[in-house]
Amino acid sequence: MMKKQDWVRLGVLAGLTLIAYIPTFIWMVDRWSVADTYYSHGFLVPLISLFIVWTKRDKLFELKLSPTGWGWLFFGVGMFVHVLSALWRVYFTSGFSLIPVIVGLILLFLGKRHLRILAFPIGFLVFMLPLPLVAIANLSFRLKIIAANISTLLVNQIGISAIREGSIIKTKHSVLVVEDPCSGIRSLIALIALGALMAYFSKLSKPKKIILLLSSIPIAVGTNVIRITALTLVSEIYGSKYASGVFHDTMGILVFVFAFLGLSAVAKILE
Repeated sequence: MMKKQDWVRLGVLAGLTLIAYIPTFIWMVDRWSVADTYYSHGFLVPLISLFIVWTKRDKLFELKLSPTGWGWLFFGVGMFVHVLSALWRVYFTSGFSLIPVIVGLILLFLGKRHLRILAFPIGFLVFMLPLPLVAIANLSFRLKIIAANISTLLVNQIGISAIREGSIIKTKHSVLVVEDPCSGIRSLIALIALGALMAYFSKLSKPKKIILLLSSIPIAVGTNVIRITALTLVSEIYGSKYASGVFHDTMGILVFVFAFLGLSAVAKILE
């Protein structure tokens, strides 16, 4: 157990750290809550991490404390990156620097054994960090082209003539524009986080956990292709107005359902 003075030092250092990161936290919340955000799950990530820590509380209390001065290295590097990021207003790297800062605090006051147990919930915090807008735009564009291309091939295989022009799918009686919200980037980011959770809580071996995590990428892309293909078919057969509104929103929800079922199937196969 930590002594009273150690708890005071930890509280003071953690409190000062939180104050230093206030601008970064404000940026995160703004990106999580802005319209058409790709990071609405960001609010859940720290809560999930805290829940995982709570489930490990018995193991953590059983461990003997073994504080190490190496924590200052992680804490110092993290704070240095944060200060530079704050000066240049590069909030993504500032948010990322929070990870080594937390690692440093754990090493300074608890030790390596505690860090091993807390490694996943700390690393999971990466999923609450919004990517830079430039990276989002680039990734979204690539995903749109991939999804539109595969969907066009599938529609042609079904027997309906279709051509692709950029991210636009043209059939005989309709035109479907694959815009940024339909690129699949939202489901990709959320599904990778879900895949990480499923891999962590599974009883699979480490190589199989990695396979499960990596499978979330093609599953996310594949389910979005199904969505765009369905929208194209409905637009061509019944008219563009039927491919929007309720059907469009329903398919958006089903993407996550199909993706979750796909991940669950992969987990079952790996078992």
